[in-house]
Amino acid sequence: MRNLVLFGPPGAGKGTQSAFLVDHYNLVHLSTGDVFRFNIKGETQLGKLAQSYMDKGELVPDAVTISMLQQEVENRPDANGFIFDGFPRTTAQAQALDQFLEGRGDSIECMLSLEVEVEELKKRLLARAATSGRADDADIDVIQKRIDVYNSETAPVAHFYKTAGKFKSIDGHGSLGDITGRLVDAIG
Repeated sequence: MRNLVLFGPPGAGKGTQSAFLVDHYNLVHLSTGDVFRFNIKGETQLGKLAQSYMDKGELVPDAVTISMLQQEVENRPDANGFIFDGFPRTTAQAQALDQFLEGRGDSIECMLSLEVEVEELKKRLLARAATSGRADDADIDVIQKRIDVYNSETAPVAHFYKTAGKFKSIDGHGSLGDITGRLVDAIG
């Protein structure tokens, strides 16, 4: 089974690139953002809780996120593998994911980290807000808070995968095709 972590700050292109990788490698895309938005739209208890954190540009607590992703994996027993997009966001989540996958006889093959400059991220998110209607992409203060949270709380997860020899840095600038090509080359 092929399990990949697609990593990077908000606006790096994880969702866009995941769509190609899902088709190319016949994988299941698991995006915490998508799962949260589904629950928010459905006004579930989890959705309301997640929304309260997201509105402030904060991360949803580990326990909620981990159990939600485990359920998503368990709901797809015939999958060829998964692309984890936006997860893990903390070292504790990375450790929990490893333990969960090991219990299933699986592991993470690699973390693909899309590297993009901060000003480009802001530009991409503001442009996405114009087409997606996502409020968290339209407010420059919330965008900066999301980037700050990523840098302080999420970026350290890369060290976890570097230590395990599974980290691959990918230049996230350029055309979609160029970035996709770099990802495919890195996966091998």
